[in-house]
Amino acid sequence: MTRSRLELLQWFALFAGPLAWATEHVVGYGISDASCRVAGAQWGLDATVLQIVLAVLTAIVVIAAWLAAFVAFRETRSVDDYTPGPLGRIRFFAQAALLGNVLFFVIVVLDGVSTVHDLPCHQA
Repeated sequence: MTRSRLELLQWFALFAGPLAWATEHVVGYGISDASCRVAGAQWGLDATVLQIVLAVLTAIVVIAAWLAAFVAFRETRSVDDYTPGPLGRIRFFAQAALLGNVLFFVIVVLDGVSTVHDLPCHQA
């Protein structure tokens, strides 16, 4: 694999998970807020189904980012961990993305479950 493709995989692996979670969190808040308003209730959309679809799509993006990190890590297996230059950077960021995307996957699952289970407009 060429170095430019590895760099693209590296950047996707590093940033796709956090951006996907941030998008899910903001859009999920908007769905929850709209479902509690009179205008949102007139749309006739089921907020629970929308939240589940949003969480599943986000989880797919995070898994794709983890797979991209795995490919970048595997392709740089001959590079030492402390090698300077582009290949060392790709390996380092791939390692960071492998761990980070696992954490973001857990966050996405917990965020999705909490938006479905604990609806904000119910009276306590």
